[in-house]
Amino acid sequence: MQHALMEILACPLCKGSLELAVEREEGDEVVEGVLSCAACDERYPVTDGIPNLLPPAMRAAP
Repeated sequence: MQHALMEILACPLCKGSLELAVEREEGDEVVEGVLSCAACDERYPVTDGIPNLLPPAMRAAP
């Protein structure tokens, strides 16, 4: 995930702004981290450079 993507991302639940906590970067790309919404306190993982913005109920494996 590129840092520039933060300018257009919003929380899918409440449309609040997201903050990025980087756990691992490679060059300009965030490989592992967490996106957090200050408005509704939801968290979204970034895994292998891909932000998972699915609502929590949809992220769980069946």
